[in-house]
Amino acid sequence: MLQGALQSGAAHRKSVFEAFARRLPDGRRYGIVAGTGRLLEGIANFRFGEPELDYLRRTKVVNDQTLEYLAGYSFSGDIWGYPEGEAYFPNSPVLIVESTFAEACILETYLLSVLNHDCAIASAASRMITAAGNRPCIEMGSRRTHEEAAAAAARAAVIAGFDSTSNLEAGLRYGLKTVGTAAHSFTLLHDTEREAFEAQISAFGPETSLLVDTYDVEKAVRTAVDLAGDKLGAVRLDSGDLVAQAQWVRQLLDELGNDHTKIVVTSDLDEFAIAALQSAPVDSYGVGTSLVTGSGAPTASMVYKLVSRTDDAGDFISVAKAAKNKASKGGRKYALRRLNERGTATQEIVGVGHHPEDDGNDRPLLQQFVKNGELLPGWTGPEGVQRARRRHAETMRELPAVVNRLQRGEAAIPTIYEED
Repeated sequence: MLQGALQSGAAHRKSVFEAFARRLPDGRRYGIVAGTGRLLEGIANFRFGEPELDYLRRTKVVNDQTLEYLAGYSFSGDIWGYPEGEAYFPNSPVLIVESTFAEACILETYLLSVLNHDCAIASAASRMITAAGNRPCIEMGSRRTHEEAAAAAARAAVIAGFDSTSNLEAGLRYGLKTVGTAAHSFTLLHDTEREAFEAQISAFGPETSLLVDTYDVEKAVRTAVDLAGDKLGAVRLDSGDLVAQAQWVRQLLDELGNDHTKIVVTSDLDEFAIAALQSAPVDSYGVGTSLVTGSGAPTASMVYKLVSRTDDAGDFISVAKAAKNKASKGGRKYALRRLNERGTATQEIVGVGHHPEDDGNDRPLLQQFVKNGELLPGWTGPEGVQRARRRHAETMRELPAVVNRLQRGEAAIPTIYEED
């Protein structure tokens, strides 16, 4: 595409690209934006070095004119979008890239890779947090996905309300709270379960969390309390009927004087399993496989479309795809969320070519992240994660019908276009 546009002379036309999802996964009523901070960091450093240029030259992927352009590539345009942690709906203009066609075109695969992965994880995480209520969720999915995706998934999960992660790389990169428990192999390493518990308590203190379902759960709980006393931090259950087991383990702990010892449950949890555990005396949830695979929706189905570009006279014209079932809406978009007097969201208004009029209660959605190629502060790093986490909590309060229960059906609020 770049080589062809350079050949035709259109590569340097000013262009507006938009990333959006045409639809939500089946049974979902909203999505959550995540990945933008990671993407912005990547775009700031997006360059073609000698190894990349040599490969393209050697394999004759592109011609010399294109290689010369790529050798000097750096993004110099503007980027707008919904802040991370914000809810989105079908056709929400989640990210808007304004630059030359050449600059924006090169970013397509990278941009969609990040947004499709991270938005899918954050959307699943948000549903799990909704189901969990006030009980914290721990991200534990690193062993169920690619090593780089693992750190990204942890970041997306925390943005959507997860309390912490077991991924130390994510803790290092993004300033996330990290926690963890021992695996069954630690117990099996020792000659007896008692010796394993003694070793863990000696290393980490009685406030540690002990895994109690390697052999006999009741015996393990009694051993744990015998060794750690009433200071025992938590016990973890990872198998069996978690609802029934949590109930009698809670009763046993209370009978032994450990009413402050918490119960952590793991074992292939998703939002529906977490909802089923609402009646059980569980204190926190460790979630792995289902989270890092998007809980049945491993991609957010984001697309990246050219919606406006200049003509030979330098005037912007709207452009759109007209293919059946995949039509797009041309024109630069401006979005706000319509709120009623109680602060409840009722509509998402998208102005095509103009800013929708604010009726006094509404909230503008698009923020500028990059200006003339310069990354604006506050959207990346640990600061960006915490800002996004707050945004998620605020946007969920605007959607009470979403957070009350795991509803199936149409999008929580409609997207309304206002034409120019």
